[in-house]
Amino acid sequence: MYTLITHSAAETQAVAERLATLVEAGTVITLNGDLGAGKTTFTQGFAKGLGVTRNVNSPTFTIMKQYKGRLPLYHMDVYRLEDTGDDIGLEEYINGDGVAIVEWSNLIESSLPEERLAITIERVGDEERKLTLAPTGERYVQIAKEVLA
Repeated sequence: MYTLITHSAAETQAVAERLATLVEAGTVITLNGDLGAGKTTFTQGFAKGLGVTRNVNSPTFTIMKQYKGRLPLYHMDVYRLEDTGDDIGLEEYINGDGVAIVEWSNLIESSLPEERLAITIERVGDEERKLTLAPTGERYVQIAKEVLA
């Protein structure tokens, strides 16, 4: 596991933006944290790093939003799903040509691939966030190391 503290939303987005430069098609990133922790803020920075020009916001009520960039970005919020990602065809996006970011992934754990980059975001102050990266699989370990380098 790897951790870092960011001191502003812009700094959190900068970490995510750097991460986006390191990913390839088929990458799966899971984001967990309390409401308001910064999951969507993180995803906004990630999207910018992929070259997405559209405004990125939470897909809470739509479950998933797709964005075009260097790679397609599939931004999912599974908070309202029951037990499985089958409701949105999760496997199709995870094994697809883009990058899947799954917010509240702990709710559909059994539907996720074993190899992925799990990120937990915690509030540690008004602006400060603790990001904990837990990579599973060699590719994700290398990505995590490069993000923090």
